[in-house]
Amino acid sequence: MRVLLSTIGSRGDVQPVVALASRLREIGHEARLCAPPDFREWIEGLGVDFVPLGPEVRPGTRPDSEFRRLGATPEGRQQLMDGTVATQFETLLPAADGCDVVLGWSALQLAAPSVAEKLGIRHVYAVFSPNQLPSGQHAPIPLPGVEPRPGVDNHTLWQQESQRWNEQWRPAVNSNRESIGLPPIEDVLSHMNSPRPWLAADPVIGPWPEPGDDGVVQTGAWLTRDIRPLPPELARFLDAGEPPVFFGFGSTGTAPAEVAEVMLASARAHGRRAVISSGWSDLELPAGAEDVIVIGEANFQALFPRVAAAVHHGGSGTTTVTSISGTPHVIVPHRYDQFYWAQRIEELGIGAEHRSTSPTVESLTAALDRVLRPEVAARAKAVAAEMAPNGVEIAADLLVNGGAAPA
Repeated sequence: MRVLLSTIGSRGDVQPVVALASRLREIGHEARLCAPPDFREWIEGLGVDFVPLGPEVRPGTRPDSEFRRLGATPEGRQQLMDGTVATQFETLLPAADGCDVVLGWSALQLAAPSVAEKLGIRHVYAVFSPNQLPSGQHAPIPLPGVEPRPGVDNHTLWQQESQRWNEQWRPAVNSNRESIGLPPIEDVLSHMNSPRPWLAADPVIGPWPEPGDDGVVQTGAWLTRDIRPLPPELARFLDAGEPPVFFGFGSTGTAPAEVAEVMLASARAHGRRAVISSGWSDLELPAGAEDVIVIGEANFQALFPRVAAAVHHGGSGTTTVTSISGTPHVIVPHRYDQFYWAQRIEELGIGAEHRSTSPTVESLTAALDRVLRPEVAARAKAVAAEMAPNGVEIAADLLVNGGAAPA
C-alpha cells in the first residue's frame, strides 16, 4: 500500500505524521509526506519520501515576513487564503498519484478530500485534539487568530465558524475543484472532514466526549519511539543534582528573550535548577550560571522522566509525552487546542494551567508551587500508568487493514 500524508504547521503538527510514516515503512508499506519545507532534511533523513507543501513556517523567515505583511489587511489575508488552497491542490494532486489513501492531518487540509475524490481513493481526516471535531460538547478549532470565546454556546460557535469558513475558503476551494473537473461543495468544514474521522489522542488525557459514538475512531496518540541518547552536557547536568524544572514553548516562536530570565527565577524560587529549551525562540542566558542549561533539540521521552515538572505551551505532543512520562505540568497556552490540554491536565490533577500567555516570575512561581507537591507527582505517575504508547501502531493497522480501533 502507498499512503499520502499531508500536514502544515510547526514541529508539533508534523511529528505525529512522521511517526505514522515511519511505522508504515516498518511494516512494509510506502508513505509519502507533504509538509512545510522547513522539515525536509529531518524527514528525508528518516528515509521517508518528502514533498514540500507551502512556504517555510519558522518565524523570521522571508515567507513569514511576507505572511505578516499581507496579513495586515483583509485583502491581503484573503490573498493568502486563496494561495494556500491553490498550493495544496497543485501539490497534493500529483503527489497522490499512485497512492491508495490520502490522510489529511489537522487544520486547514482543504485540498486532501478533493484530491482523494478526483483520484477515486480513500480519504481520512485525522486530528490530535477532541475539540478539533464537532460534537455535542465541543466545537472545532476556530480559524487562525480566533480564540475560544467564553460564554458562547458551542452549537452557535460551530455555526458561526462554519459560516466564516465558507465565506473565506469556499470560493477558492470550489474554483480549484472546478479546475480539476469536480462539482462545487456547500460546506467547507463538512467537506474537510471524513465519514469516520480519527482522533489521535490518548483516551486517558484526551477522551472523545461522547462514549459509544462510532462516528469517530480514537486511535491513541501518534508518538515516535525516540531512542536517541541525551546530549552529554545535558546528561551530566541531570546527574549533578536533584531533578530540575523543564521550560519550553516548542516552535511557537512567540516567547520574548527575557522570558528565559523569568523561567530561571521561578525555578530558583523553589530551590530548583532549570532546563530551558530554546525551541524556535532562540532563547539564551548569560554565561556562568551553573543551575541552568539551555538546550536545543533533545529526546523529550528520555528527558521528561528526569525532571520535577515541565512548563510548556500545551501542544498535544508535548502534553502527551509529559503525561506518559509521569511528570507534572504547568501549561501556558497560547492558541487553539492548547487551551483544551491545559484544562484537561487540571481536571486530571496532574498539573496547572497558567492563565496568562505572558508569565512573570510571580505567576510562574505560584503555578510551580501548585504542581511541585508529592500528591501531584503521585497522581501524574498514576495517570501515566493508564496511558497506552501504541496509538501509531493502531493507526497504521487501520490504514492498511481498515476496520475499527480496538476498545
